[in-house]
Amino acid sequence: MLMSEREPVSVGEMLKQEFLEPLNITQGQLAEAMGVPRKHVNELCTNRRAVTADTALMLARVFGNSSDFWLNVQRRNDIWKALHSPERRQRIERARPVSRAA
Repeated sequence: MLMSEREPVSVGEMLKQEFLEPLNITQGQLAEAMGVPRKHVNELCTNRRAVTADTALMLARVFGNSSDFWLNVQRRNDIWKALHSPERRQRIERARPVSRAA
């Protein structure tokens, strides 16, 4: 499993720097467009909430891109964090392939 040593861009960074700021949209406006509480959007922007399938579908609808885009940003971060956490890495490396019966 090859991963960069550089941490990928987080959902919050992507949301703020590539969407909210350039489009001059506030977190409150995004929350209203998504039909969620402002706290939900704030937690996304501060990386305290992960993107779920529902959230990805809402963000894609609001910004006119794909749900896969948002899920992939989340996935890259989840995998990077798992591989760069000593405890999680140790648990992952204990996993062994299943041998097939002849």
